[in-house]
Amino acid sequence: VFGVDSRDGGVGRGANADVQIIVCIDRATGAVKLASVYRDTYLNLAAGSRFAKINEAYADGGPEQAVAALNKNLDLDIEHYATFNWRAVSDVISMLGGVDIDITEKEFKYMNAYIHETSIESKVNEKNPAAEYIKGPGMQHLDGVQAVAYARLRYMDTDYQRTERQRKVIELAFEKAKKADLKTLNDLLGNMLSMVATNLTWQDGLDVINDFGKYNLKDTAGFPFKFDDMTLGTKGFIVVPVNLESNVLELHKYLFGDENYE
Repeated sequence: VFGVDSRDGGVGRGANADVQIIVCIDRATGAVKLASVYRDTYLNLAAGSRFAKINEAYADGGPEQAVAALNKNLDLDIEHYATFNWRAVSDVISMLGGVDIDITEKEFKYMNAYIHETSIESKVNEKNPAAEYIKGPGMQHLDGVQAVAYARLRYMDTDYQRTERQRKVIELAFEKAKKADLKTLNDLLGNMLSMVATNLTWQDGLDVINDFGKYNLKDTAGFPFKFDDMTLGTKGFIVVPVNLESNVLELHKYLFGDENYE
């Protein structure tokens, strides 16, 4: 699953994929695991020998190259993708009735600025974005725009914590979807397929929502598991797996329970 930073709502080549989440679904048991790949992770972009931040693979060649880069570096065989812009995520969360999140003092300091920017740039509530500001820290019921703003926060900590916020929003929306009726799920499916870039079909989506009640989000994690960071010339800030092989071994163990993977 990709989330792109395009200000024009585009979901194709040219936008950086600042959200990259590997979603592993065990169809037999319904167990779901998520692994966020940190956007600044320095990897091969799967187009020749060029190394850069992994979020650049999407900008270079769209979702096809981004998937190829993840498969090449992490020894995976991902076949399907879905790319969301801010508006699509906001609409989905609003259709589910919003999510409840405990906002810290540090997060609140930046929340309303992000709400303002997100509401304008996702073409939601352009005339009066301030109407949806939150009043303070603590437990808040967030609508779609506010939840997207929360998932974008990073100035009070780091991008690592931001991926945790992203997965928290997904987890809460997932639990809301599990309690939704079939009409709402069908509406969600129609909304997503009309607003996202994906190689999933309508039937793929129907197969998922028909069995949605059996799915359980078992765990979430960030990748690399062990890393360092540094500034590398014109590349700027990068995340370095320490080392790539041991991190990929751990990823396969985490996603698939594979103790004998090589």
